[in-house]
Amino acid sequence: MRQLIAACCLAASISAAPAGQDWPQFRGPTGQGHSGERDLPVSWNESTNVAWKVPVAGTGWSSPAVAGGRVWLTTAVTEISGGSKAISLRALAFDIESGKQVVDVEVFRLTRPRAIHAKNGFASPTPVIDGDRVYVHFGADGTAALTTAGAVVWRRTVSYQSQHGGGGSPIVYGDLLIINADGNPDEAFVTALDTRTGRERWKTWRRNPADQAYTTPLVIQAAGRDLIVSAGAYRAGAYEPLTGREVWRVSYGDGFSNVPRPVFGHGLVFIATGFQQPSIIAVRVDGAGDVTQTHIAWELRRGAPFTPSPLLVGDELYVVSDTGVLTCVDARSGSVHYQQRLDGNYSASPVFADGRLYFQSEEGVTTVVSPGKAFQRLGVNRLADGTLASMAVSNGSMFIRGESHLYRIRARPTAQTSDR
Repeated sequence: MRQLIAACCLAASISAAPAGQDWPQFRGPTGQGHSGERDLPVSWNESTNVAWKVPVAGTGWSSPAVAGGRVWLTTAVTEISGGSKAISLRALAFDIESGKQVVDVEVFRLTRPRAIHAKNGFASPTPVIDGDRVYVHFGADGTAALTTAGAVVWRRTVSYQSQHGGGGSPIVYGDLLIINADGNPDEAFVTALDTRTGRERWKTWRRNPADQAYTTPLVIQAAGRDLIVSAGAYRAGAYEPLTGREVWRVSYGDGFSNVPRPVFGHGLVFIATGFQQPSIIAVRVDGAGDVTQTHIAWELRRGAPFTPSPLLVGDELYVVSDTGVLTCVDARSGSVHYQQRLDGNYSASPVFADGRLYFQSEEGVTTVVSPGKAFQRLGVNRLADGTLASMAVSNGSMFIRGESHLYRIRARPTAQTSDR
């Protein structure tokens, strides 16, 4: 698994992932939003190219993860009994072909739920599927391993205080489940749990000052070795996967509350610096120690996102701001090819599939764009559900988690649209 992830990350800098792959984690098999699926639709709506549409109980913005013929999500269901309120944190799975729900299991239960950010929820991190295990993460409220049949194997709480709830998703590296836990200044760290037992294998504290962040780590290859790039408040670090030892770090001033997942290619890792003065920085990955003054190749300030992750396709890097400004830059130099306003607001991370770029707005509109140095809009598609979750691409389909429904979008539907 370790070698496969690293190879996929390296391949993503050049082309899309091979066809026929599952979508087992946030942003797909490479973690960078690439899919090798073909014959995907350019146009759809509620009555066209929807293979099925099924309701999803509760609330949550975890993105779909797809493997083994199932689509996995997490959700938070509010239950009120005798005047008291509880939140049931649940794992759900749906059959790919029919949309039928086949797993619905409570993993954790909150009897004293706290207030949470309006654009977040209690079920935002995306599940990770690795073989016969599914790992679900609810931030500081708990992490668990399940069988693909839905049986809980282990539960663990990674203790830290997050102001706005959980956001970043975990990743699998060999027999380690690696999690960013960025809370208060004295509780910001990266940790690795044993995938078999849930026990902590290592923990590396962020350097002070630290603060809130909601990012997902990324495995890269640099100088012939694997590194885990993890963005946090004020700085990002590259760590040895097996030990958690920091190899290099890069600082970016007052940037905090980061959300986007980094992407990697051309010997550069592209990192979003977060709130206050958002930018994208391109960092050469062959350094050691503090590389802030020596290894930042370029920086993009105008149009940088707070929430959507970047997308690297060939020599071009695409970023969409939360307010809908799409920027295409040369990945090596940072020179801007174009900036184009898209309709709506954006939280979901874009996808590259079937030779096209897909950008989902919070209002439920997906804009399809041709890759290249000049802007070319190929389609604009609207669904009834708004979304903050990123789409998954697998089995010749897109899986979109809306506010209340899960959609399977396919050019040749296998079933009539239903509202089971």
